[in-house]
Amino acid sequence: MNQKTRQILEHYHSDKTRLMDMLWDLQREDGYISDAAVASLAEGLNLSALDVRETLSFYHFFHDRPFGKHKIYLANSVIAKMNGYDDVRNALEQETGCTFGGVDASGTFGLGDANCIGLSDQEPAMMVDEVVFTNLTAAKIRDVVTQLKQGKTAVEIANPQGVSSKDVAYVDAMVASNIRNQGAVMFKADRDYRAILKACLDTHPQEVIETMTNASLRGRGGAGFPTGLKWQLGRNAEGDEKYIICNADEGEPGTFKDRVLLTRSPKDVLLGMVMAAFAIGSRHGILYLRAEYCYLRDYLQQQIDAFRHEGLLGEQILGAAFDFDIRIQMGAGAYVCGDETALIESCEGKRGTPRVKPPYPIQQGYLGMPTSVNNVETLAIASRIIEKGSDWFSAMGTDESTGTRLLSVAGDCDRPGIYEIEWGTTLNEVMQMIGANDPNAVQISGPAGDCLSVEKDGDREFCYSDLSCNGSLMVFDKSRDILHVVRDFMQFFVEESCGICVPCRAGGVDLLHKMELVIAGRASQQDIDEVTSWSKLLKATSRCGLGTASPNPILATLDKFPEIYAQKLVVQKGALLPSFDMDAAMAGYDLAQKSLVEEA
Repeated sequence: MNQKTRQILEHYHSDKTRLMDMLWDLQREDGYISDAAVASLAEGLNLSALDVRETLSFYHFFHDRPFGKHKIYLANSVIAKMNGYDDVRNALEQETGCTFGGVDASGTFGLGDANCIGLSDQEPAMMVDEVVFTNLTAAKIRDVVTQLKQGKTAVEIANPQGVSSKDVAYVDAMVASNIRNQGAVMFKADRDYRAILKACLDTHPQEVIETMTNASLRGRGGAGFPTGLKWQLGRNAEGDEKYIICNADEGEPGTFKDRVLLTRSPKDVLLGMVMAAFAIGSRHGILYLRAEYCYLRDYLQQQIDAFRHEGLLGEQILGAAFDFDIRIQMGAGAYVCGDETALIESCEGKRGTPRVKPPYPIQQGYLGMPTSVNNVETLAIASRIIEKGSDWFSAMGTDESTGTRLLSVAGDCDRPGIYEIEWGTTLNEVMQMIGANDPNAVQISGPAGDCLSVEKDGDREFCYSDLSCNGSLMVFDKSRDILHVVRDFMQFFVEESCGICVPCRAGGVDLLHKMELVIAGRASQQDIDEVTSWSKLLKATSRCGLGTASPNPILATLDKFPEIYAQKLVVQKGALLPSFDMDAAMAGYDLAQKSLVEEA
């Protein structure tokens, strides 16, 4: 075992649950994780090399072979493809001298695709060595690559003023927050965190839970589970330890609200974690940050350190008999880790494979102990409810959907970015707010959500009983080919499946093939009928939400835009399906027969 690996093991006290961090440290040191490094880690952690490789091979951003001195990942989302993606992609290949998925001859550049990097409001965008570049053009690509060839680092190019990575100005140098509409709840400056937390700790934990319950706060991650009930279950659960995890792995294409919250209001989120810990009786917190937000890591760590310095984290917080601290856990590129059980597996240093439920994390989560997993926005809102009271919060929104929520808006509109709206706002009102001039379709909650027709659904309201949106809106005007959008979404699900269950692993591929038949004009009504029946199977038998949601793009557009499918379908003639290409199947047959005759 070399000295470097030994130091890494010592730094993490040979804790197997920190395997993700160890792999990151090794890759940052050497550029990739070698077979020798895998063997050394396995030895130091008392694991087999296959155990280590199982984790290593699962995540998109870990490499077990050299992938260039500069690792470049271009976001290939639907929104990027609407804004000059092809020109940017071609420029990258031309300027670096390599193709996507490969490394150039000199070993300087590696090019890869990324499904979403949380920057849909400013795409095309790319990651270069843990730094991001937005609003890309072919000219900007030439400039960046030229500077990299001249020996500059990605940080020096993106941050020419040399601002510390611990400062919010470092993040602002790369990424715009684009807060377009600020409501009553989020992004409030000059909050007295010490006074708010002191008032909270002067009450009983049960009062904190009751405040959340009376406010009718529901989780903003998508499922909408009542926050007060989750914390009550956590308080009642038996365990030697209890854990709070902040889920900052927003991998749903089109969603970026959590990124903006962590940039503009990180202490709101941290305060929410502390309050959740006080409510359920936890001493340990984990902020799981997706790898695509690695440029936020040092800044967030500085916020955590500041909280600790102010006595808002650590032992005997503000003099109370209450200990709690937070660490950051970096992900490594896996959409499925947005599932809370997959995220917990990742926190434990494993593949992000979703667990079978029950038991639920609030019963048996991280290390088998009761664990409350809450979304970034949920925790930020919770801190405001404790400050202002449940009546203040429940006075906003509707009777069944209280308060406000954040929307990440991208696509065909004049003002993409972040909007805070009250529940009960209609789709038409949002379209007017964002400057959508000729909207046709709106995808809410990312590919896993629903596709709306502005003409048919314009008067519908954003609320849990109607449009239960997780915060993502992608707008497509009448010039966009919806079938190609659906195909792109289906490709996303195929690439992001963890592969552990057959319905998702195989069914997603089959549904993708059906979409390709439709687009090619070789599908019949039988193909559409099979899509419907196969989708029911996926929804009933898949292990987690990825598999159950993967048919949604097809099913939703079949429902809202049946005419675009009808125009593509052909009538079946005879026993053979239109998808069967007789000419292609017979290609080469005559030549083969002729060759056999000549040989005879």
